[in-house]
Amino acid sequence: MTDNGPKPYVVNIEDATLENTYFRDTLWTGTNLQMTVMAIPTGGEVGGEIHDDHDQFIRIEQGKARVVMGPAKDDYTLDQEIGDDWVILIPAGSYHNVINVGDEPLKLYSLYAPPEHKHGTQHPTAEDARHDPQETDLVD
Repeated sequence: MTDNGPKPYVVNIEDATLENTYFRDTLWTGTNLQMTVMAIPTGGEVGGEIHDDHDQFIRIEQGKARVVMGPAKDDYTLDQEIGDDWVILIPAGSYHNVINVGDEPLKLYSLYAPPEHKHGTQHPTAEDARHDPQETDLVD
């Protein structure tokens, strides 16, 4: 896929999310908002992170996930299993991770305000994301 921002853009987000096979693919980056799609393999995870200066919205389109969130990596105030059609609202400054606990790829999309990733970011695998020098919010 291609990052279509910041020009006006419409997309069937469910189809785009379910068709995505990359760990992370940026669909749209504007000045104040960004949308990505993700495919997390069975047993995989988004990766623990903290975004100090922005909020995040995640919607699960397919699969089963464990969500952990709190003020620090080992201090969870939320630990919950969720599935299709659930959303996760992450306030700035909160540690969070989303772990695939199902038996199929976890497919989700995420909105960041302001953008988190460089325009056009693509990470075919989680390993690619971990080795990207632009990814500075990872905690573990």
